[in-house]
Amino acid sequence: MRNVLLVFGLFVTTVCAQTAAPVASSIKAGFAERDITPGIGMEQPGGYGKAYHRKFHDACKVRVALFDDGKKKVALVGLDTLIVPRQIVLEARARIEKELSIPGDCVMIGASHSHSSGPVGMVMPGEYDAASDLVKKLAYEESSAADPGFVMRVTNEIVEGVRMAHLVREPAQICVGYGHEDKVAFNRRLRMKNGQSWSHPGAGNPDIIEYAGPIDPQVGVIGAWDMKGQLMGVMVNYACHATTSPGGISANWIYYMEKTIQGALGTQVPVVFMQGACGDVTQVDNLSQSRRMGGEEGALYVGGRIGAEALKVLYCTPRGTEVPLDVRQKVLSIPRRKPAPAKVQKSLEIVQAGKPQGDLSGWIFAKETVMLDHLCTVTPNVDCEVQVIQVGPAAFVSNPAEYFVQFGLDIKKGSPFPFTFPVELANGSVGYVPTEEAFSPAGGGYETRLTSYSNLIITGGRQMADTGIELAKELTPGPVFTYPKAIFGGNPWAYGNVPPELE
Repeated sequence: MRNVLLVFGLFVTTVCAQTAAPVASSIKAGFAERDITPGIGMEQPGGYGKAYHRKFHDACKVRVALFDDGKKKVALVGLDTLIVPRQIVLEARARIEKELSIPGDCVMIGASHSHSSGPVGMVMPGEYDAASDLVKKLAYEESSAADPGFVMRVTNEIVEGVRMAHLVREPAQICVGYGHEDKVAFNRRLRMKNGQSWSHPGAGNPDIIEYAGPIDPQVGVIGAWDMKGQLMGVMVNYACHATTSPGGISANWIYYMEKTIQGALGTQVPVVFMQGACGDVTQVDNLSQSRRMGGEEGALYVGGRIGAEALKVLYCTPRGTEVPLDVRQKVLSIPRRKPAPAKVQKSLEIVQAGKPQGDLSGWIFAKETVMLDHLCTVTPNVDCEVQVIQVGPAAFVSNPAEYFVQFGLDIKKGSPFPFTFPVELANGSVGYVPTEEAFSPAGGGYETRLTSYSNLIITGGRQMADTGIELAKELTPGPVFTYPKAIFGGNPWAYGNVPPELE
């Protein structure tokens, strides 16, 4: 049975030779994992219609890193899920606060956006119960829907993961650093000769001019060792859609990132992944003239390269024990974009006519318009939490969106922290949130389509970025760790302090 507790907070593995370990530390750390692998036959989320899991590839997990500086405790939870609904976050936090006395605003819960994970969305149980019979049918029978039992299971395992990480916490040494990986992630929006920007226009398309946006090549890494120098756990932050889909239920490329790190170090310590701002970034290069790697090969390529870059940071970054913790949080109320009445009427006519043969895209987005029209009536505004959790010199800055990478880069530029890790799809789910430029006449593409999933007003992303930067500026970064300075012993190496010998 896979639902077995996996806790490795005390697992001992030496990574590399460092200076002598300090005898005391002001920071404690604990890591834990819990299993949330869905069953065969459960819904596979990631689209606007229903799909079902047919086979198993690797386990999906709740991954927890917990830090305690004696004044505050913070928990960063990475889920191998497509999204994390707000109701899961609120319930898990309430239980963690009640049972472990860790305040809810000290817990960040983020989804990896694995398209090969379990059914936590898109439509939530009961979400459309007040709608018309037609809208209820479209939502519950024709759309990707969360499984109530699986939602409960994920919530329980988050709480248990934090509980076990809390139990195994011990004095630690921490390293924080950046790696660089620019060969696996590509902006999926391309500028076209017609003046617009399209998502995935297709490799070799002669109408492509250039990429419509950047990527973020930084690989953010935190490593934790016990006071004997044995590795306890690793955190990784990187911006790339988890859409490699190696074949079956899977954590996606995050599985191979984890295996690369664990395999190189001969360990099974938890690897906690927090997804970066990658709403417009995937592993697909639309400007490549080469065959696209997919499935197992693509997952291994992406995860292996990111894991290898994380290893470099673990091997080569100095450690420290002065790791102050702090948190900030603000919940924004952001309006939805409302579909025009004429569009709603036309969409009603399309869905009432039934599904056509062949291409379903017109019917699907008509369905989404009708569902969104209901949501705009019952919940015209959406709660969007922005949270900052400080771990020493690093700041994790969250948002609940599939967030365009430019916003993540803007947050890094505006943050006072030497290491800033944007975390998307955290503490809720509000769909794609593009830049204002993406909504201009030169914009467009899949991410700007108006659906029941993606519908915030066009300034929503900027509001989140500005809020994240403001909250980060309220905090004081901890010290950046350095190696001790070399002290000259007074004598050069006797073998080498000679002039050239010519004969």
